[in-house]
Amino acid sequence: MNCCQAVLVSFAEEIGQDEAFFMKLGSGFGSGMAMMEGTCGALVGAIMTSSLLAEEGQARRLSMSILPRFKKMCGATACHDLKGVKTGQPLCSCENCVRNAVLATCETLGLE
Repeated sequence: MNCCQAVLVSFAEEIGQDEAFFMKLGSGFGSGMAMMEGTCGALVGAIMTSSLLAEEGQARRLSMSILPRFKKMCGATACHDLKGVKTGQPLCSCENCVRNAVLATCETLGLE
């Protein structure tokens, strides 16, 4: 399971879909969209989750709340920065990125 899938699956019950749906939906977003050059898959999963749970017209506002929370907790939003590809100094492990993405989503959506 990649980082995006792990975040999505965490909210399967709230969204009302089975894990297979989220495994397919998030399959292309691992490793920063496969090359570590893109946005962290965990953050993508958090934005997808908030969009699926958002009231009409609120998805953008929720995304704008999740992104800075995630960045503050993890230190960056791009996978290669989080993994320290260029610096040799990782900022946040994949496990912690997933944890922080779930926490940022829960805080933003008011979930426990």
